[in-house]
Amino acid sequence: MGVFTHEMEVTSTLSTARVFKAYALESDTIFPKAVPHAIKGVEYLQGTGAPGSIRMVSFVPGLGIEYLKEKVDAVDPDNLSYTYTVIESDVFKNMIEKISYETKFSEAPNGGTIVNVTTKFYSVGDVEIKEEAIKDSLQNRSQIFKAVEEYLLANPDA
Repeated sequence: MGVFTHEMEVTSTLSTARVFKAYALESDTIFPKAVPHAIKGVEYLQGTGAPGSIRMVSFVPGLGIEYLKEKVDAVDPDNLSYTYTVIESDVFKNMIEKISYETKFSEAPNGGTIVNVTTKFYSVGDVEIKEEAIKDSLQNRSQIFKAVEEYLLANPDA
């Protein structure tokens, strides 16, 4: 098994507490509202969001991905970190065993938020994951972060 690690940083003008809450604690309700053109729904198959919980994210037809299943590894409100692993997806196709995401939220100097995401792609056997596929995945994540930020700005009570 090969492991391919990538770092990503995104920023938000929103407070760190609000961004952490939206991404780590309420993404199951926020994401389908913020990105309805991509995410059809999020359903917990086991648990309610605590470590060990498993949820399925369903995507709208035509995106090239139907679903993925995520396992929550850690939620740490005190240290503003959230870790989860994508354990199954219809796009893995015997190439990817899993993808883990370690996300840390910190206050930016301007009062907004800096979100640092460490992504580890675990390939099956000696399969090498193409750099273009990794870049596409990270680009999609970045777009989701920005769409959620726009949704939160437009919906102050969300």
